[in-house]
Amino acid sequence: MNSWDAGLAGLLVGTMGVSLLSNALVLLCLLHSADIRRQAPALFTLNLTCGNLLCTVVNMPLTLAGVVAQRQPAGDRLCRLAAFLDTFLATNSMLSMAALSIDRWVAVVFPLSYRAKMRLRDAALMVAYTWLHALTFPAAALALSWLGFHQLYASCTLCSRRPDELLRFAVFTGAFHTLSFLLSFVVLCCTYLKVLKVARFHCKRIDVITMQTLVLLVDIHPSVRERCLEEQKRRRQRATKKISTFIGTFLVCFAPYVITRLLELSSTVPISSHWGVLSKCLAYSKAASDPFVYSLLRHQYRKSCREILNRILNRRSFHPSGLTGDSHSQNILPVSE
Repeated sequence: MNSWDAGLAGLLVGTMGVSLLSNALVLLCLLHSADIRRQAPALFTLNLTCGNLLCTVVNMPLTLAGVVAQRQPAGDRLCRLAAFLDTFLATNSMLSMAALSIDRWVAVVFPLSYRAKMRLRDAALMVAYTWLHALTFPAAALALSWLGFHQLYASCTLCSRRPDELLRFAVFTGAFHTLSFLLSFVVLCCTYLKVLKVARFHCKRIDVITMQTLVLLVDIHPSVRERCLEEQKRRRQRATKKISTFIGTFLVCFAPYVITRLLELSSTVPISSHWGVLSKCLAYSKAASDPFVYSLLRHQYRKSCREILNRILNRRSFHPSGLTGDSHSQNILPVSE
């Protein structure tokens, strides 16, 4: 194993560690907080988190073994099962992100009727559709024997070894990425750009009211006026930054792998095996970034993390006599911000 392979193996190990810990923490927050579970987005987050965990414990270790051993890491049956999961989980992840973007679009564009438009039953139907959609292509690939070990990516994934099926496999691959990656990307762009447009409109209205108020308050100190204007600027920047993060992480993680899969179909474009594995690692890194992008940086999840930490610390400080070091009824960390 050369230095490139060692570096890729280290990247995979790091991605596995971050993904396992962060997604497990999201799952703990969902189990701990009833407030989070009552909301419709919790179903999308749960679906995304469980898929990320399954990818972390099944597909990533097999790819790591393939990189280290430079050959198929398991038997044919296990490899086909891993390839089935790889195709299903990738599609399910993309569609779950699209579902989350639709949920946020409804929440921003229809704030007064959001609870009526996005109930738990509606969210469950959307999750059911993502599963049905995500199962279609791996089931078809399994029936056509297009699942197995792909040396270019050192992974058990979509592949075809028969030259006479190259055209059919190319059409299948194009349709698969069109109805998974491209479809999800279009939904993300349409919904989040609409969210950004509405958010900027509301910010503009707030800015107008603020400026009118500042004009009326002629005796206001210049520093206060500057702070108000600076807060308006930060509010606009926050909205743009969030939208850019949602769309940007999707593109950075999935686009290199999808483009490589499409270029691979052309025999005129040589592709390095190191780049193939790296593009696969980037796709896996989405499982590690999703908990931070969609969950752990939000107020409710941070509050739930503090409550879980308080409970753990309280148990550790519990004495056999039934008393804590200071007071068992007090929180060690503040829960509210």
